Amino acid sequence: MCLGIPMQVVESDEFTALCERRGEQRRLNMMLIGPQPVGTWVLAIMDHAREVLAPEQARQIDEAVSGLEAALRGETDLDGFFADLQLPSAIGPPR
Repeated sequence: MCLGIPMQVVESDEFTALCERRGEQRRLNMMLIGPQPVGTWVLAIMDHAREVLAPEQARQIDEAVSGLEAALRGETDLDGFFADLQLPSAIGPPR
């Protein structure tokens, strides 16, 4: 599975950027989106920055990735990870 994760630029040069998520740092290839200033959120897929993200998009993707990780650990209460979605358990019983 190729999962994109949000990462924040902490230092940048012309072709790469050191990015961080939850204390993990990776050097990403920035050639698809160009150089980005420190603080920019990007979607990282296989050590390449694929898209510039708004902070809210980064937060939502990070929560969804956390939900997937929780599901893979066997957790079943996942509503909190997807607060931006209208899940059936959040809507209530059918009428």
